Amino acid sequence: MFNLFKKNQNKDEENLSLIAVTSLLIHSAKIDENYTEKEKNIIIEALIEMGATKDEIEHIFVEAEKKEKDSNQILDFTREVKNINEDEKKIIIEALWKIIYSDENADMYETNLMRRLSGLLYLDNKVVGDIKEKVKQSLK
Repeated sequence: MFNLFKKNQNKDEENLSLIAVTSLLIHSAKIDENYTEKEKNIIIEALIEMGATKDEIEHIFVEAEKKEKDSNQILDFTREVKNINEDEKKIIIEALWKIIYSDENADMYETNLMRRLSGLLYLDNKVVGDIKEKVKQSLK
């Protein structure tokens, strides 16, 4: 019985992290005031890569969109996200770069956001730069 409770508790904590991640990704997609279906699909791919099931994704999106709408700063999202493992942070950074380059243009607000997020997520600039180059190469 306690294992079942613990499994549910772990799943709830995991979903809270995924909601925070999704809020951050939605925020970055909206920063250029052009939130597209292509960007939403990039977010879904990242969530699947992080272990979310297709059944959970709709719930995660609803909660994340509420959280993103009610928030006024990225610290609300990064507070929870910075505690996840480095592999998942790399997935997030890759999704962020894909979102930024989804319209084949990175404006100054988007690049500034990436600089800030790299620091807030405690990721090395070289790692972030390598992921950026990987994404840019995949677009060619």
